[in-house]
Amino acid sequence: MIRIELDEASLGATRIAISPLRDAFCSMHLALPHRHPSWPYQQWVGQAREVWREDDRLRPLWDLFADGRYGVSDFLLPQPFGTVHIHEELAALRATDPAFVRAQVAACYPGMAEAPFVQPYLKDPEAACAALADAYAAYWEGAVEPYWPTMRRLVEDEVLVRARTFATEGVDALFAGLETRGRWQPPVLELTKYVDAEYAPGERRLVLVPLVFAEGCRLYSTDDPEVFALSFQARGAAALREQPEPVAEDRLGLMLGRGRAAVLRELGGPLTTAGLADRLGLAPSTVSEHLSVLSEAGVVTRHRVGRSVYYQLTDTGRALLALLAGEGVLHAVA
Repeated sequence: MIRIELDEASLGATRIAISPLRDAFCSMHLALPHRHPSWPYQQWVGQAREVWREDDRLRPLWDLFADGRYGVSDFLLPQPFGTVHIHEELAALRATDPAFVRAQVAACYPGMAEAPFVQPYLKDPEAACAALADAYAAYWEGAVEPYWPTMRRLVEDEVLVRARTFATEGVDALFAGLETRGRWQPPVLELTKYVDAEYAPGERRLVLVPLVFAEGCRLYSTDDPEVFALSFQARGAAALREQPEPVAEDRLGLMLGRGRAAVLRELGGPLTTAGLADRLGLAPSTVSEHLSVLSEAGVVTRHRVGRSVYYQLTDTGRALLALLAGEGVLHAVA
């Protein structure tokens, strides 16, 4: 049982935050082979399981989910800060303090320091975090992104409804129906969990996170010394039965792949690998691989200035953008 005592100041600091990454993580639980999702998710789950099963880029996630290991929920999910763009959360994941990573390994996987799936996070936490973020991005692209316009509408509506309820009806109405395994007995919020913990008033700020895929699992995080994050089910999950909103035709992406197309589009002027990675929210190693292929194809050129290597489009690259994406003129004069 977790007991969180909330005084007036704590309630005043409570906020509601959207987290695409947490929704993606919970959807992975729902897509596991042994799960039997309820009817709103049955149309979605077939495609998600195909992505989960066949996309080799997900290997870092497979390792964390293998043999019933689901500790990543308290291990490497950045605290939600309200973004609707998953790449911002993935950038935060890539920037995780290596010391924090190692501390979390010890907390979440006690006595397992020699396990092969743990070793990368101990030996090179930055590289391991980057690989995990890339795996999340691959899963998101294949299993969640087509549905995100609908999901975003649902979670944004939930934020507005809960905020309005809190403002007009008070905290009792805010917590009503929030969490099936939770109970609000003023001034204490009780959560039925497999761990025992108690938090005094003002010890942690409460952040509520609406999720479309909360049926997959409920998330709570106590790792941050200042924040207690608690997920709950957003209303309207039946909307997932609707056809995903069509994505605009992307001939360049179809030809090159989304990653290389994104790199090509971003090269309006000379940029380094690190500069492109920051703009696109990708790992530098991933951007470097894309640039290598584009350079070999003659659509990108490189030149060194001091210790830095800058990349920019060739005339062929600009022509390719003009023909397939209608963007050549803009990039040529940027």
